[in-house]
Amino acid sequence: MFNKKAYWILPTMLIVLGLILSACQPAAPAAPTEEMTTPSSYLDAAYAGDYKDTVVSMTGPFTDEDAVKFDAAIASFEEATGIDIQYEGSKEFETTISIRVDGGDAPDIADFPQPGLLANFVRDGKVVDVSTFLDVEKLKENYNQSWLDMAMMEGPDGEIMAGVWQRVNGKSLVWYPKKAFDEAGYTIPQTWDEMLQLTQQIADDGDTAWCIGIESGTATGWPATDWMEEIMLRTTSLDNYDKWVTGELPFESPEVKHAAEVMSDIWLNEDYVYGGRAGIVSTYFGDSPLPMFDDPPKCWLHKQGNFITSFFPAGLEAGVDYDFFYLPPIDEQYGKPVLVAGDMMAMFNDRPEVRAVMEYFTKGASVETWVKSGGAISPHYDSSLDWYSNDVDRGVAEIILNADSVRFDGSDLMPGEVGAGSFWKGMTDYVSGTVDLDTAMKEIDAAWPK
Repeated sequence: MFNKKAYWILPTMLIVLGLILSACQPAAPAAPTEEMTTPSSYLDAAYAGDYKDTVVSMTGPFTDEDAVKFDAAIASFEEATGIDIQYEGSKEFETTISIRVDGGDAPDIADFPQPGLLANFVRDGKVVDVSTFLDVEKLKENYNQSWLDMAMMEGPDGEIMAGVWQRVNGKSLVWYPKKAFDEAGYTIPQTWDEMLQLTQQIADDGDTAWCIGIESGTATGWPATDWMEEIMLRTTSLDNYDKWVTGELPFESPEVKHAAEVMSDIWLNEDYVYGGRAGIVSTYFGDSPLPMFDDPPKCWLHKQGNFITSFFPAGLEAGVDYDFFYLPPIDEQYGKPVLVAGDMMAMFNDRPEVRAVMEYFTKGASVETWVKSGGAISPHYDSSLDWYSNDVDRGVAEIILNADSVRFDGSDLMPGEVGAGSFWKGMTDYVSGTVDLDTAMKEIDAAWPK
């Protein structure tokens, strides 16, 4: 006889048995979530102790006193996080970094004072794109956009953010003998035209305004390239400047020749430069500002980066015996640009503790101790002008932080054959009168790698 109760019991038992067997099976792994694998901030994770007892290797050009100051600047971070940043400096950094990277022994992080060298490694796909883990919006809050633009470089699969800026220097400065300058009744020019008027006023008073020298051994001519870069930033667009340093805008172009002509209005006028054209070429760049401090001064104005004070006579007091002003703008549509140099930290090995150190370098705190001890300028908006121990560093920092735009030294971005070769030589030949402007520009272009 058909049993209805047994009919319903059997499938129920099978269902229960299936549930029991199912429960005994190992669960499939859960798909990792973003929160599980990526901290919102590697720096915060580091301060929480997540990377304690890890090691991050670094190399760069800091040696001697600079190496000591760098180690001191990162000491508090190491103590707070337990990450050991092992820095090894080299005076032959450009050579040793290439050997290490090519030999598969790249450091975790390297400090590049020449972005052009870093760009070579980026093209070869050796450098980590830091935008893959850094919050770009936070970077925009803490840097002038120009610093972020200059960090973008072309890799094998497209453009990447090749690193972050930590310590910088300003070049767009004109130095003058303050005490004598004030006594003479001269005033600080705010525009290029006013600077030319001051130059003529000093000539009318029987003196030459400018102290200029470009002799520097095998590097003779580099101060002339700085002037060209300054004027390019003030007479054409940032896009044209960027194309110029990559070779897309040739030296023979109207824009570059115009910059040379603006420079020539001062440099090639015998009434404006101490020693004239011959003196420019034969005078060592470090000696060129010294006549400013004769009594009375033999020249009154000297354009150079903030490092030049180390060449001034001993015993001079900043703000009393000498001071500086921002090299004025030329065309108002290009604002107030600043020519800079600096240190870009780039990453070769991708681990969480390395990411944390890179994020640390995006903060003013990473260079605060160095700023306070002198010799460093911070590009970070979260740094304080109160950190600076002297008026010179503080004034340079203020100029950089308030700049409408910044661009790196162009010759340092160009291939070595040009930036440290034909550009130096071509400008020297032109200033000395050996060749005319057209020939000099053509010879510089001819050295560009094909």
